[in-house]
Amino acid sequence: MRKSVGQIQAEHEHGELKRSLGAINLVLLGIGCIIGTGIFVLTGRAAAQFAGPAIMVSFVITGLLCAFVALCYAELASALPVSGSAYSYTYASMGEGAAWVMGLLLLLEYGLAASTVAVGWSGYFTSLLHDMHLMIPPALTAAPGVPVKDAAGTVIATGVMNLPAIVVIGLVTLLLIRGVTESARVNNVIVAIKLTVVIAFIVIGARYVHPANWTPFVPAEIPVRPPGTNMDIWHQIGRALLAVVTGDNSTKYGIGGVIHGAAVIFFAYLGFEAVSTAGAESRNPGKDMPIGILGALVICTILYIATSAVLVGIVPYASLDNPAPIATAVNAIGLPWFAVLVKIGAIAGLSSVMLVLLYGQTRIFYTMSRDGLLPSSLAVVHKTFKTPWINTIIVGCAAMCAAGFLSLDALSDLSNVGSLAAFTLVCITVIYLRSTNPELVRPFRTPLYPLTPILGAVMCLVLLLSLMSTPATRNFFLIYLAIGIVIYFVYGIRSSNLGRGVVVGGHEPEPFVDLPRKGDLDS
Repeated sequence: MRKSVGQIQAEHEHGELKRSLGAINLVLLGIGCIIGTGIFVLTGRAAAQFAGPAIMVSFVITGLLCAFVALCYAELASALPVSGSAYSYTYASMGEGAAWVMGLLLLLEYGLAASTVAVGWSGYFTSLLHDMHLMIPPALTAAPGVPVKDAAGTVIATGVMNLPAIVVIGLVTLLLIRGVTESARVNNVIVAIKLTVVIAFIVIGARYVHPANWTPFVPAEIPVRPPGTNMDIWHQIGRALLAVVTGDNSTKYGIGGVIHGAAVIFFAYLGFEAVSTAGAESRNPGKDMPIGILGALVICTILYIATSAVLVGIVPYASLDNPAPIATAVNAIGLPWFAVLVKIGAIAGLSSVMLVLLYGQTRIFYTMSRDGLLPSSLAVVHKTFKTPWINTIIVGCAAMCAAGFLSLDALSDLSNVGSLAAFTLVCITVIYLRSTNPELVRPFRTPLYPLTPILGAVMCLVLLLSLMSTPATRNFFLIYLAIGIVIYFVYGIRSSNLGRGVVVGGHEPEPFVDLPRKGDLDS
């Protein structure tokens, strides 16, 4: 079963959500999600474990990939301005079964991503409290079994649960229940704060960069290749790509480490497409959605590269493998006032990331519920706040559990797998709709078609295979998908509105089959 594009557009016209977001709101919404985790949390891990100073190249690789995917999202978001984002796009192209799978992938992407950010937020919050001579018991700042280290790297406790992460997810959930307009206003203020802090870190931190920390730019591959191995750049790239395809993760650093680092920090770019979940609440989606998606991506990519260059220049990359790498760098600078400022900015920045990610997940569940694939209670809109409040409470509680009891590495890898698989389907959807609905009104069209969506899909698959080479990640992902598909055949397919012939809103929308054509705009 496949939902027609006309039906999706008509359902958008009958939606209950408040349309209050303009282009600037959408750009700031994207920045609010993008600037945070990558700079404040994952950059250190990717540099220390995989790429070294070449983490800057990893950001370029990932930024290029996201540009291809963002152009695809911009086209779909302008033509199909709905809350369900990639879920709705897939419903219109590949049918209900594929849309259900996309919903599963987006649950990994948004739900676990918010929990990942909460763990990073907890690291900065704990560090700031330490500066103020306030202490949370170390066992309550990490997931069960995760070692807690002091500033010198000594293990001082073993985690029981991450209490700060649980609390902050709960507070963000309450804000989202209050309303999207209020959430957007809070997000705009937070974005201004964290952009100021990030730019200050780049400007001030650049004075404390030691160029020797950038050498070697690409650390030598470990283990060392046998004598006589061809080590020119193209042979290294070829071996790295082969290792990705075959699942060989026995080496670290080198060109392969740069590519794997790109897969790890991919999480940092998730915000650009979170903008697409706000389609039903955008005032002029045909114009504003592409501006929001592409504008946020360009601004954040520039800031990412500059920040990572300063970060690995201040301290050796091997010292950055912790949940708060920026805090490590500013502590090394020796400016206490600046350290406090950066930590406050990181806390504010990560708060806005959680806000956008949880917002995106609730809107996807809202759309799936309206389609009958999830219980109808998830689409109930609060009479006063005009938000899907039951849905938001459930999503918030699930994210609180994940944030409190799963490690940073597990959360980020699983979220990346879900997003890379979802992005691959989005690129394919653009190709499908161009073939099946060539006359569909597209206020924004992906340039260099079909090269752009093809490159986006291929690059996503390469990074996806890189992450799937880890057995724990691969096994969880496959089992998760299997369970989700079983639920669809037991519940979703039986309760689907499309399958039962039930139309959202109680009446057949106009038009149901006939699509808007280019000529309609001219007339």
